[in-house]
Amino acid sequence: MAKQSLKQQSYELIKSNIINCVYPPGTIITEDILCQELEVSRTPIREALNRLETERLVTVLPKRGIEVTNISLNELNMIYETRLLIEPYAILKHGCKISQQQYLHFYRIFESYQTEPVEETAYYEVDEQFHQLFIDATENSYLINTYQTVNSQISRTRILSGRASQDRLFYSTREHLDIVKHVLSNNWDAAAQAMEQHLQASKSSYFEYMMKQQNFLSTQ
Repeated sequence: MAKQSLKQQSYELIKSNIINCVYPPGTIITEDILCQELEVSRTPIREALNRLETERLVTVLPKRGIEVTNISLNELNMIYETRLLIEPYAILKHGCKISQQQYLHFYRIFESYQTEPVEETAYYEVDEQFHQLFIDATENSYLINTYQTVNSQISRTRILSGRASQDRLFYSTREHLDIVKHVLSNNWDAAAQAMEQHLQASKSSYFEYMMKQQNFLSTQ
């Protein structure tokens, strides 16, 4: 690692391992382990962990180490409460800043997903780009940083829940398509409402998965 970017690179590598569940929720890691894995000193590791703690990805446990935070039903509820406050608002107030060319780009993608199988990895990449489009349009660093924190948790949840059903992917892309149709018609109220409905459906899907997991574990 280059000296001038040790802090940032340490942060990005540890965060990537957490988001991609290389360090699964509940894992206890230590500064010594991270120093060995990243081949850096304690200072950039500690600074990276401080940032990750503010993003609710780790909890520093005195004399025990660093715990990768779990994703509970309460955590998931807070995540979607935040998204429901931010994303419909972003469309309603700032969606008009986005060009029609960008909207048409996503329209063509989501329309194609209605007639052909959706590859999950590709879908989630497009999904993140689409949602981020509205957040970036706000040009509000507070909203952008908050959304970044929330999106990291959503990425972890996707990996932990395994492959989504093709039915859910189909309906999700159709929900996205409805949003784009409304924005192309400059019907911002309807677009914001469609985004809210999409987020509620997404929340229900993840809640259903987590409830099944809890019921499974309780029978073991």
